[in-house]
Amino acid sequence: MDTSRLLRTTGTVIAAAGLLLSGCTSGGSGTPRAAASSGGASEASSAEPTAVPAALRPYYDQKLTWRECGVPGFECTTMKVPLDYENPGAGDIDIAVSRRKATDPAKRLGSLVVNPGGPGGSGIGYLQAYAGIGYPAPVRAAYDMVSFDPRGVDRSSPVECLNGPAMDKYTQVDQTPDTPAEQALLVAAFKEFAAACQTHSQRVLPHVSTVDAARDMDVLRAALGDEKLNYVGASYGTFLGATYADLFPGRTGRLVLDGAMDPSRPAIDLNRDQTEGFETAFRAFAADCAKQTDCPLGKGSPEQIAERLKEFFRKVDAQPVPTTDRSRGALGEALATTGVIAALYDENAWPQLREALGAAINEDDGNGLLALADSYYEREQDGKYANLMSANAAVNCLDQPPAFAGPEAVEKALPSFAKASPVFGPGLAWASLNCAYWPTKASGTAQALHAKGAPPIVVVGTTRDPATPYKWARALAGQLDSGVLLTYDGDGHTAYGRGSDCIDSAINRYLLEGAAPQDGKKC
Repeated sequence: MDTSRLLRTTGTVIAAAGLLLSGCTSGGSGTPRAAASSGGASEASSAEPTAVPAALRPYYDQKLTWRECGVPGFECTTMKVPLDYENPGAGDIDIAVSRRKATDPAKRLGSLVVNPGGPGGSGIGYLQAYAGIGYPAPVRAAYDMVSFDPRGVDRSSPVECLNGPAMDKYTQVDQTPDTPAEQALLVAAFKEFAAACQTHSQRVLPHVSTVDAARDMDVLRAALGDEKLNYVGASYGTFLGATYADLFPGRTGRLVLDGAMDPSRPAIDLNRDQTEGFETAFRAFAADCAKQTDCPLGKGSPEQIAERLKEFFRKVDAQPVPTTDRSRGALGEALATTGVIAALYDENAWPQLREALGAAINEDDGNGLLALADSYYEREQDGKYANLMSANAAVNCLDQPPAFAGPEAVEKALPSFAKASPVFGPGLAWASLNCAYWPTKASGTAQALHAKGAPPIVVVGTTRDPATPYKWARALAGQLDSGVLLTYDGDGHTAYGRGSDCIDSAINRYLLEGAAPQDGKKC
């Protein structure tokens, strides 16, 4: 259950489980894989960035060569960026990019770059499966819809760690260790994962930070011919967008940061805050479940239902639930917990979660929870995994120093995590240990981002968001000199495109007319 600080839009969690959501569907197994390569007609950059160092000028001046890439209506290309911005002569990284041109060229405003979060989520998968066809029609009419796989992700010099069978074992390691022996097994698993990443991805590991990706986005902006970056980032994508605005406020256009992170919070606080977020989301699920005739956790208060879920996890820890998956066998506590967490990203998944829990509790059938866990980890039916978990760890462990130095520090923090969430706290505390054994030292640190001089930036927060707690959106909007807070009083992760006309109308008007909503507007 390596779920610490994995921040994605709803669709990237649930899509692989086959659930159709009202919001986003993208990025998981089954997403068409576009070939991002050269060929076809070329287009020159018309934007002339200022204050670009001479060593970086060739990257900013490059021409993107687009071609059809297997998904109707979409084009793909490859952009070159330096492996190391401080030493551009050290070599290049290829960044895969895709776009769908504005449907009404007469109304075209430029490019709109979108990012689904993660870190580790495929922007190209998200664009081709959802954003490029599912964003509001007026937005798609006015903008070339563009996304890219950030460095280290999927098609862009991906971080590679464990193979499929090894990942199967890794995701099943007990993350609520009850004995020193179980602690040792968990530590060994984290060390094995980190060592595999170092073995297979040594060249890129020091260069996949959020700052690196933000600088890549500025090269992309110039290569697309845009004077300013227009951008919608969801979940972790809000941190990427805020980082861009802080680095390049004069090149910042219309930015929407939906499901915001708080960049000023150190890793331990981010992980504990996220633990509170999942507890909040679970309580909302529990209150709804108690009203349903098919609630497998029975009637009563959210606290009573939480205690029954905890008891289920204890039973699964002692006696895993059978599944029909021959390669993995029974469902243990780690995957069962991940399955529940996956469904908390969107309230439309609650019926599926009730069904999966009911099958596991009443019928000794773990297949439903296993499918949800597989959607979270982006495990395909053939046993292969997307590189989501590898890239996620690589970026998180580079962006900030580790939350914990070792098991002793986790044990000291367990009470505070258990207070944040009696159901998920212990497991998420132990999951936060993963960066302690990372082979590359963190290059970043927690700090407020101000983006001084940038135009209004819309920060969106959902009051019962499980993965990015609402207080993070309030904090980021307050840090940004031009931050505007837009609140959705509701459930699930992120808000844009998930059924609120109030939210969608406010964001659409901002993207199309440049008119930001009133700071503090609530929907």
